[in-house]
Amino acid sequence: MKVLVLGGTEFVGRAFVEEALAGGHDVTVFNRGTHQPPAGVTGLRGDRSAAGGLVALERGEWDVVIDTWSWAPSAVRDAASLLAGRAGHYVYVSSRSVYAQPVSYGADESAPVVAASADDGEGGYAEMKAGAELAATAAFGDRALLARAGLILGPYENIGRLPWWLSRIARGGPVLAPEPAELGLQYVDARDLALWCLDAAGRGLGGAYDVVSPPGFTTMGRLLEACVKVTGSDAELRWTDFEAILAAGVRPWTDLPIWLVGEDHGFMHGGDTSKVVAAGLRCRPVEETVADTWEWLRGIGGQAPMRADRPAVGLDPAVEAELLGMDRIHRRETLFDTD
Repeated sequence: MKVLVLGGTEFVGRAFVEEALAGGHDVTVFNRGTHQPPAGVTGLRGDRSAAGGLVALERGEWDVVIDTWSWAPSAVRDAASLLAGRAGHYVYVSSRSVYAQPVSYGADESAPVVAASADDGEGGYAEMKAGAELAATAAFGDRALLARAGLILGPYENIGRLPWWLSRIARGGPVLAPEPAELGLQYVDARDLALWCLDAAGRGLGGAYDVVSPPGFTTMGRLLEACVKVTGSDAELRWTDFEAILAAGVRPWTDLPIWLVGEDHGFMHGGDTSKVVAAGLRCRPVEETVADTWEWLRGIGGQAPMRADRPAVGLDPAVEAELLGMDRIHRRETLFDTD
């Protein structure tokens, strides 16, 4: 296929480019030029957020367009309407964040979506993603594939979640880990997301799909143990009562990335993915995702790039040390408890 990737140089877009090239597709990348496009692609330059920024896309035909845009829906509206007559399929990488809160455990693609408009400028993340879905659908109809991803992991991650855990565990010593170790996780490797979307677009699939692994595909324990193994450090996972962690003011998802509790966990890690699994989604083992992310991280000097529009993640070492000290005291009291 002839594939046009809008973006294509960072994390998810980069995964799409690499998987498309590996699949033998002819790839064109359109971006602002702040990052060099990968080797083997045709590069087009333009700033889709600026007046006249789509000039480079006024000519050309493609079988599939990939769009990972996360800001003003009007930018997706403009790009999709420009390409609708010259592209076969439009894949918009959306998010399960488009669902209106609260979202119950086991919700699927039929859950209500937040109110939004394709003409909106920048606003809340959920509204921007939902508005972009409307824009893609308005231009392409059932030729628009809305890939509602959840937690995305893998090489080139520029959000910092898995890279933070890998870096922290690589330093070794006692590591604060939130109980229970058996807590189920639901995510998608960016490469599996890309592979499924490219295949689905080639088969003509359209509409919304929650593109994420089944609930409980892995666990917090299995993920962190994989980090210990691949880094080869002397890290000791100290599984600590989650209520004590919360009481200390530690924020799930932000201070301890990936980890969530309560309704937030049910939403992020409990979606019904039977539709996308039936449509062919296959997810590689978490150990492979962790190992490949560590290899990439070491290859760039151990410091992962970070998106400027996302907050930094990771636990303050002083807070971790205090909680680990409390855990040590608790263990000592338990050891000598004679009641």
